[in-house]
Amino acid sequence: MSTQQHPLGISFEFFPPNTEAGREKLIGVRDALAERSPRFFSVTYGAGGSTQDRTLDTVRRVRESGITTAPHLSCIGSEKGQLRELLARYREEGIDSLVALRGDLPSGMGGIGELRYANELVEFIREETGDHFEIAVAAYPESHPQAPSFERDVENFARKVKAGANLAITQYFFNADAYFHFVERARALGVEAPIVPGIMPITNYAKLARFSDACGAEIPRWIRKQLEAYGDDGDSIAAFGEEVISRLCQRLLDGGAPGLHFYTLNQAAPSLRIVDNIVG
Repeated sequence: MSTQQHPLGISFEFFPPNTEAGREKLIGVRDALAERSPRFFSVTYGAGGSTQDRTLDTVRRVRESGITTAPHLSCIGSEKGQLRELLARYREEGIDSLVALRGDLPSGMGGIGELRYANELVEFIREETGDHFEIAVAAYPESHPQAPSFERDVENFARKVKAGANLAITQYFFNADAYFHFVERARALGVEAPIVPGIMPITNYAKLARFSDACGAEIPRWIRKQLEAYGDDGDSIAAFGEEVISRLCQRLLDGGAPGLHFYTLNQAAPSLRIVDNIVG
């Protein structure tokens, strides 16, 4: 998504802060990560406009770094008119990259909107804007938690890419074999777009377990048991997590992964330590 590129093809994701202190902190995080010349930054988005304005505000702040920044765009809970206006707004802002997602239906929302699936959103973006946007979509090496089967999930993924996506970013995972198997199955279905592994640094076991249970990312038993053994020893958790994820990243790159996309949780140091441990 950017002409600037770290040799490893790294990129980083942020979420829109909801406090002024968080917004100020993000500037420092942005600057620290921008020094590594990532391919792009991405900024998450809430369905139905719940964080739409904060997403755009965050994109503006992050783009000041000079790094291409891709807002997330989800279709669940949004009407075509809303999406059309948002796409026009992004074009006016000079934004030319997006991460197109189905999104989750927030509690209390009455309808799912006119577009039900991410492939429909990709098609809509292409119909409305042609090739203006470079579009990334999501991939799930361990299968989307709502998918009826692994094969059906890969088929749905292929449909998204063939609708007009340029690349894919995976849900985070800790099993490299799951990624390689997913890529193999996707290639067998004719997917040629780069499939970039999503990487979650391990810094807090309780948060990681909560995230993973919610999104269907499997934490291998040996990792869970070791993290549990550390209890509240944050330094040991961070050191162990750095070692485990650095090894995972190295194996992914050695096996042909086209880059690494870090879910930073608006922190710079954990991702940068891992990047520094990887041999290009």
